[in-house]
Amino acid sequence: MPEEIKPNVSQASTEDAKLAAENIASGEEKAPKVDMEADYQAAQQFSVSEIDRTGEGAKAAEAATAPEYQMPEAQETKTEAQPTGDPDDYQEMAKEVGGSRDQGVTKVDDDLLKQALDKGQPK
Repeated sequence: MPEEIKPNVSQASTEDAKLAAENIASGEEKAPKVDMEADYQAAQQFSVSEIDRTGEGAKAAEAATAPEYQMPEAQETKTEAQPTGDPDDYQEMAKEVGGSRDQGVTKVDDDLLKQALDKGQPK
């Protein structure tokens, strides 16, 4: 069942739409007829491609969306500290942990700062 479009000039968003709405309102052009049911039926034909109607469509979709690289499953590892009762073990561990805070950090002294300033000066 076709419906007639009744344009409103004040709602037109572009100059072309305003011109078309004015021409329809003045009678210079006929209003387009829209058959929603026919348009819907036509859209249904295009909503599924021919390959998707066969088993090949599922294979093609799976191949297109497959990850490029296989990710290994995460493996859970458990670590347990064995109680030794020896304070030296604790001190050694504390030194290892404490040393990791300043690894990669250079001690900055006045000489190093002076060298950096000298290198930054234009020649």
